[in-house]
Amino acid sequence: MDDYTSKTKFSLGDIQKILPHRYPLLLVDRIIEIVPGESIIAIKNITFNEPYFQGHFPGQPVLPGVYVIEFIAQTGAFLLLKTLDNPLEKNAFISSVDGLRFRRTIIPGDQVRIEVTIAKRKLNICRFHGRIFVEDKLMAEGYVSANIVDRVSNQ
Repeated sequence: MDDYTSKTKFSLGDIQKILPHRYPLLLVDRIIEIVPGESIIAIKNITFNEPYFQGHFPGQPVLPGVYVIEFIAQTGAFLLLKTLDNPLEKNAFISSVDGLRFRRTIIPGDQVRIEVTIAKRKLNICRFHGRIFVEDKLMAEGYVSANIVDRVSNQ
């Protein structure tokens, strides 16, 4: 096993090697824990400089709910892609969202902890259970499913 696969913590640079997303849609700042094929914990720092705060309740900025879904999806995709022999040749596309509950609002200054476990995996489909925390408060939770697809080259 090489050093990269045995790592349990990943920086933004490491994440960019696996996920194809780039600013402003790369939403995972770092991975603080991973149990390959099972679970992952990631961090996202929410700052007022995020582009969506310009128009999403500008007098009372709150994180749009679709970003919470994307937090779970990107964190789960990293976990899933890390299990593949050829992670740079595949992408994970959201196929469904189920039972997502928003319990509290996330605001600028919050540090979000994203906890994702693989609930079910069959062939090229994976269902993730994600929970979003700020400090120890549960902010949101639910299921996001993704399909593994071939990555198209941008030559």
